[in-house]
Amino acid sequence: MALEAGARLDLLSTPARAAGRDEARMPAYRYGIVLLLLFATFVFLAVGPTGDWVPLVAVVLQGATLFAALSASGSSRRLWRIAVAVAVISLVSATVGLIVGDSLSAEYGLARNTGWVKLLADRLAEETRRNSQSPKTANAAPAVSEYSVVNASISGETTSGGRTRLPALLRQYQPAVVVIELGANDGLRGLSLAALRENLRAMVRASRGARAGVLLIGIQIPPNYGRDYAQGLVAVYAELAREEAVALVPFLLAGFADQLDLFQADRVHPTAQAQPQILANVWPHLRPLLASQPQRQP
Repeated sequence: MALEAGARLDLLSTPARAAGRDEARMPAYRYGIVLLLLFATFVFLAVGPTGDWVPLVAVVLQGATLFAALSASGSSRRLWRIAVAVAVISLVSATVGLIVGDSLSAEYGLARNTGWVKLLADRLAEETRRNSQSPKTANAAPAVSEYSVVNASISGETTSGGRTRLPALLRQYQPAVVVIELGANDGLRGLSLAALRENLRAMVRASRGARAGVLLIGIQIPPNYGRDYAQGLVAVYAELAREEAVALVPFLLAGFADQLDLFQADRVHPTAQAQPQILANVWPHLRPLLASQPQRQP
């Protein structure tokens, strides 16, 4: 009877021991998932994507890594798992630069990822890598923090439409910098310059109210729309930038506006060859703003 009872006890304890071995193997399995997620994170950061979907991917990576790390068994390594999860969260939560524009920023008529906004994202990624590899010197320019560029531009957008959309964008992305590139469609449609001014002013103030730095990008229209109207449009941007004390790009298409070979067939939208020049017009005004903003994470 004693032998039989011992056999029964051994049979009953065998599944428990097997389960214990499985549980002991679980941490390695979970850590493997964490490593895969870390690899996916580094790939994501290396590519430097742009678009409205970027914060969603970041949140998915954060949540999946946190779940995988904390669900691994074994309390002795709990601190290590939490550290990994926190590290990943800090990696993927890049400060956001929000571009609110029209077709000039929305890659109208261009191949995907060839517009000036994507070139900006690439330049920021390159500058971040260069800063991380270069020794700090006393006379070095302020470093630009890692930014995730969100392009919320829509072809055909007016200042009225941008003003309507901006509050939701500010809540969603909590950007550190907002670039406002709007007004061309207002001008081409002959809309009120007073309304243009107030819409842009409201967008500037809403952005600053959300603790974001602001870059205002000016636009010009041909004089055949009326000299007074064309000059008044230019003046709106200069006056508003001065009154609100925000950075200004005087003219997005400066340096090539009269070169028809750098425009598409409609003679309104620049070609892919013109996009580096657009970035060259924006960058000197944007870089100091990016470097001066504190690190902000959505």
